[in-house]
Amino acid sequence: MTGILLLDKDPGMSSQKCVFKVRALTGARKAGHGGTLDPMASGLLPILLGNATKLSEFLLTGDKEYVAGVRFGVETDTLDVTGQVLAETPCRPTKEELEEALPFFTGEILQTPPMYSALSVGGEKLYRLARQGIEVERRPRSVAVHRLTLCSFTGEEAVLAVSCSKGTYIRSLIADLGHRLGCGACMSSLRRTASAGFHLRDAHTLTQLEEAAEEGRLEELVISPEDLFLSLPAAETSSAFYYKLLWDGQRVLQKKLGTRVGEGELVRWTKNGRFVGLLREIETEEGSALAAVWRGEECC
Repeated sequence: MTGILLLDKDPGMSSQKCVFKVRALTGARKAGHGGTLDPMASGLLPILLGNATKLSEFLLTGDKEYVAGVRFGVETDTLDVTGQVLAETPCRPTKEELEEALPFFTGEILQTPPMYSALSVGGEKLYRLARQGIEVERRPRSVAVHRLTLCSFTGEEAVLAVSCSKGTYIRSLIADLGHRLGCGACMSSLRRTASAGFHLRDAHTLTQLEEAAEEGRLEELVISPEDLFLSLPAAETSSAFYYKLLWDGQRVLQKKLGTRVGEGELVRWTKNGRFVGLLREIETEEGSALAAVWRGEECC
């Protein structure tokens, strides 16, 4: 089975455990996910099956959207409510103060990755070092917050809607917001609502997937890898000879294929109108050529 299953992950379960459960349900030989969600988080977790696991880079680099809970007056070592409390204060922001602070965290911003993260420094995962009480220097990184809006505010807590680029840590965003407000803050909840063009409204819970498996209709819920690339132009391979060369990993000049793909561009590869993979333009000594960067199921 090759494709993508959109899972609505429950809180309390690791992303990898979700992958194991879906792999067992589908019987797929290989499975992976398109971007880790913390165990406390819920929401959209794309599960890649079969040959689609090689497409994870396209999901990881896509924009994401979240709904995040904020608790004011509390700072923790993990930057969320699951961590050990480091500081508490009775200070709380007003709704007006919060709304005035949000624009400072919109656009291109610098963000320091949290210690409790899966990033590696010197070959060691940061979260493993953090569990040993070791803190190391992390370089701030540039991330993009496209949209940051206030959904609700109670005084003690708030809910924010966030649209952001890859690599954005919502926990760090909330902690930095708390520092600017002068009261401290940590993340109280997180739900991913969109990732790389996929939306939570199209996702299924594990219970729903289990029911579909029992009824023999699980395969109906698997999305074609092509859905990731519908915005890309298509390049049709009409020649069986050149199709075989591309499938075998050879570069084929565009003048032979009769295509006009721009420099470095990625296109959907089709044969007889059927999606079979992805091609990218590359420059060779003989001129512009196309080469396969991903192959799905072979098309006759």
